[in-house]
Order: sequence, then C-alpha cells, then structure tokens
Amino acid sequence: MKEKKNKKKEQGEKNIVAVEEALSKSEQFIERNQNYLIGIVTVIVLLIAGYMGYTRFILEPREQEAREEMYMAEQHFERDSMRLALEGDGTNLGFLDIIADYRMTKSANLARYYAGIALLNLGEYEEAIDHLKKFRRRDQILGAMALGAIGDAYLEFEDTRNALRYYERAAGHQPNSLTTPAFLMKAGMVYEMKGRYGDALEAYQKIKDEYPNTNEGRNIERFIARARTAAN
Repeated sequence: MKEKKNKKKEQGEKNIVAVEEALSKSEQFIERNQNYLIGIVTVIVLLIAGYMGYTRFILEPREQEAREEMYMAEQHFERDSMRLALEGDGTNLGFLDIIADYRMTKSANLARYYAGIALLNLGEYEEAIDHLKKFRRRDQILGAMALGAIGDAYLEFEDTRNALRYYERAAGHQPNSLTTPAFLMKAGMVYEMKGRYGDALEAYQKIKDEYPNTNEGRNIERFIARARTAAN
C-alpha cells in the first residue's frame, strides 16, 4: 500500500514538472516571438474593425439606397412591364442598373432574380439563364423558383435533359409544400414527354405520398393513372 502511495506521489511530481516545463517553453516562445505575435493580433483587430466599418458606413447605406432605387423597377415588374423593369423608365433605375451600380448588396442579388424572370417572360432565354444562375439561392422559395425558371428556359430550347436537371434541383431545394410538388409535377410531365413513364410515375407518386394536401396532390391520381397505363 505504501509503495502504491509513493508511486502515485512520484507520478504526481513528474506531472507537475512536465506542466512546469511546458509552461516554461511557452513563455520562452512568447518572449522570442513577442513582436510577431503582437503583429498578428494587430492585423486581426484591424481586419475586424475594417470589416465592421465597411459594413456599417458603406455597405449598409448602399443597401438602403439600392432598396429605394429598386422600388419602381419592382412596381413595373408587378404590372408586367418587363422591359421597363429591366432597363428603367428614364427616371428610375431598372434591375440591370441595380445589378451594375450596387454590386455586393442583397438588393443587387434580388435584382438578378427579377431580371432573370423578366428576361424569361420576354423570351430572352440565354440571358435569363445567365442571371438566374448568378442569383445566390439562399431563400427557400425564391431559390427553388430560380432553379425552376432555369428549367423553364431550357425547356424553351427543347433541352429536356437540362430542364429535368433543374426541375429536380428545384424540387429538392429546401423541400416545402409550395415549390416541391410544383416542380415534381413539371419533372414528371417532361419525363412523360421523353417516354420515361416509370420516372414520371415515381415523381407523381412522391407528390401523392408526401404532399397530398397541395393543389398538385389533390389532382395527382389522373397523372399517376396515365403514367402507369403508358408504362404498362
């Protein structure tokens, strides 16, 4: 018993010595590299202060200004005046101006979405795809709508492969009862166009199983029956 106690005591003393040695080495390292470490801390502090200053005194005022400037473009968009919404009306900026003049703002990103949808409605599909692909899709609904709109543009080109790819991405983007069944339905219909009835049936069945109380879910049985008949 006494030997065990002595061993524990010796081990404890060794641990204390090891800790003291580690602390001593750390102190020596800090002393040798004091100026270097102070420089690093100073740079980090300056970067944080610079970012906070840029955000507060430059980015936030520009964001507010961009929101105000975009108001009339949004009004034109809601009235289906897509060309005025895009290019402005001579007095107020259009979405393309907001994108060019207010880069890095949330408003410029939103203007990308609006511009893409406006161009899609105007039949300028390549330009629509370009803007919609550049739109940062963080929002649940708008993110899915942007992906689905890219699918619509590809479908206008009769590029069913890419149309399907984007409809499926839209359906899978932060799944919800509004956009997911809508784009599953579009995907199913394109699958039917391509004669891929089994894939169409799978898309329709998912709507029935997971989104039965949506508009698509309430009318899905006839689509399931049609795809099942064609598949057989």
